[in-house]
Amino acid sequence: MRRSTRTAVGRVVERAIRYGLVAVFGEGVRRRNPGAIANAVGSLAATYLPNLVESQWNVEFRPWQRVYAGVAMLAHAIGMLGPYDDTWWWDHVTHTLSATLFGGVVHAAARRRGRDPRPRVLGAVVCAGVVWEILEYTIHAVSRRLGVEPLLVHYSTRDTVLDLVFNVMGALLVVVFGDRLLGNFVEDGT
Repeated sequence: MRRSTRTAVGRVVERAIRYGLVAVFGEGVRRRNPGAIANAVGSLAATYLPNLVESQWNVEFRPWQRVYAGVAMLAHAIGMLGPYDDTWWWDHVTHTLSATLFGGVVHAAARRRGRDPRPRVLGAVVCAGVVWEILEYTIHAVSRRLGVEPLLVHYSTRDTVLDLVFNVMGALLVVVFGDRLLGNFVEDGT
């Protein structure tokens, strides 16, 4: 069994992120905002994924990686309370964060299999981004047709294109920095 390198500060930050997500959930309930509620629940669950991954595979997250993933989840959840609508750059940041997280998973999986991660990261992030945008549009259209509050909002074609651009930017960050920043996921795997 591996000894965790989680620091006391890292645990405090993780806990603070989780409390933040619970606060977003509470505010979502108060506002009767199903998107914020669903996002907070999903994001809170996602903050436990590093523990699950460590217990199932022979890998160990660095403390900063746990915090990075948690901050990404918190940024998404907070966005549902208004920043997606009110802060022009919020969506760009969250798409970049999501793309780096997903791209990082693809990168680590490819490296553990001894494959070149670069084309896989770019291809997977682009495909996942397109699927996400189609899902976002579909959920928004169906919700509007049913007269219920949508869990996801489709803003415009321009927004969709920008989302995909920032997804690619996140993927490129993983391609450029992945070997240096994600080596801990492949050291024991070959």
